[in-house]
Amino acid sequence: QVQLVESGGGLVQSGGSLRLSCAASGRTFSPSIMGWFRQAPGKEREFVAAIAWSGGNIYYTDSVKGRFTISRDNAKNTVYLQMNSLKPEDTAVYYCASSVFVSSFYRSPGTYNYWGQGIQVTVSS
Repeated sequence: QVQLVESGGGLVQSGGSLRLSCAASGRTFSPSIMGWFRQAPGKEREFVAAIAWSGGNIYYTDSVKGRFTISRDNAKNTVYLQMNSLKPEDTAVYYCASSVFVSSFYRSPGTYNYWGQGIQVTVSS
């Protein structure tokens, strides 16, 4: 019932920037928290950032603090991930996710109910 569609990925050089967008649609879209995860080939899905939909509390994994910024536009049902000072180790497929439940386990993929298809971000050396 809920569809999440990521956009804004691509190829960028080290030190460059990208902004990912995640547009949600569906009659039942009413998230408690939305997050961004990423998964590199052969690796587990990794938490990147999350934002509470109502209060706007924000959480980041340590490796992106100071470089990435998560934000939301409630009226547009859209969440963003501004990525600055990109590094090759940021290369991954990035996924947008939504959870309808209140949870302190926002770092865990199992917390989230809906997922986008993922979008490739490649950072060259």
